[in-house]
Amino acid sequence: MAFSKLKRRAKIKRSIRKKISGTSMVPRLSVFRSNKQIYAQVIDDTNGKTLVAASTFNNKAVAKMNKSEQAAVVGKEIAEKAIKAGVQNVVFDRNGYLYHGRVKSLANSAREGGLKF
Repeated sequence: MAFSKLKRRAKIKRSIRKKISGTSMVPRLSVFRSNKQIYAQVIDDTNGKTLVAASTFNNKAVAKMNKSEQAAVVGKEIAEKAIKAGVQNVVFDRNGYLYHGRVKSLANSAREGGLKF
């Protein structure tokens, strides 16, 4: 079961990345979620650079929250950092995860923070 789940996600990820690519004008907002943490990066794929990143890792403020609330905090944080770096429009890369739960929470709070996608 676990192997087929990873295989399924890898297949979805490949099909998404065929269509989505971040440029310097419109970078890619990539989301990775593990069982404990959630990470977000704004990536310029043409230059191969990560412009800004945010995560729950080593973030003391989110220790007592549930995972969806943690994702919302990371979404706000990535939006603030991206706008400070001069990025307002991004392409959302859900990285093979379903647009549901923590991924949706992060995306919605990033939109509320000022990112457009």
